[in-house]
Amino acid sequence: MPEQTTIEKTPAPITKKSLISDFKTIGLHAGITVLVHSSMSKIGWISGGAPTVIEALIDVLGEDGTLMMPTHSAQNTNPANWQAPPVPESWWQTIRENRPAYDPRITPTREMGAIPEAFRTYPNVIRSAHPVGSFSAIGKHANYLTSDHTSLEEMFGDESPIGKLYKLDGHVLLLGVGHGNNTSLHLAEYRANLPAKPPIHEGSAMLVDGQREWVEYEMFRIDDEDFPQIGAAFSQAKGQTDGIVGLAATILVKQRPLVDFAIKWMETNRT
Repeated sequence: MPEQTTIEKTPAPITKKSLISDFKTIGLHAGITVLVHSSMSKIGWISGGAPTVIEALIDVLGEDGTLMMPTHSAQNTNPANWQAPPVPESWWQTIRENRPAYDPRITPTREMGAIPEAFRTYPNVIRSAHPVGSFSAIGKHANYLTSDHTSLEEMFGDESPIGKLYKLDGHVLLLGVGHGNNTSLHLAEYRANLPAKPPIHEGSAMLVDGQREWVEYEMFRIDDEDFPQIGAAFSQAKGQTDGIVGLAATILVKQRPLVDFAIKWMETNRT
């Protein structure tokens, strides 16, 4: 969204102070662990931009809280599978041979938004090792959440950061986005008893013993098409906290009951 459009729709500059107030109103508080998915443009014009949002979240969660965000790098995948947009087949091998190896310190996010992209380089933030589906975190449980995220096949499985968030009984904050962006629902896919689907043949550029290599692997086939339906059904059946942060429609939900609900929903409705 052009910045001028954002300015025109915002009655007054959004500040760290106003964000802190909005976050507390929706239910964030000191000591909790929360995974945040976000769209900064939906919040309105923020004085200080993405760092202001990050600082407001950290201040609300306090020293005993933990903040996590998705910092995925979908560009580091097999170009044969790309659809948005696809690239010519004649390019595929060149891409495989020249894609820089995933490096948690420098590999940029893709389509995660301005807030996670700023967060991944924020002081004391730790980023997990998965070359495609990494998460970054800061705070009390950051090391636990991001460590050992090394299974290429099970990017969002039980030992992933979202699997560990489940073990911590953490929260998910959807800041200006809906359940269609909620990666925690992929954990339900991994756990649900669903009809078997063929895996995706994937590949990523990685550092192996200090050397850049193109590593090929089979990955669980994920599908987020029905996530909005699952979120709507959960809201009706279990409830969630809905509110406004800045100008953004925002949802705060406990992750564990959502995942448990989604498993049953998928087993009933997916064929």
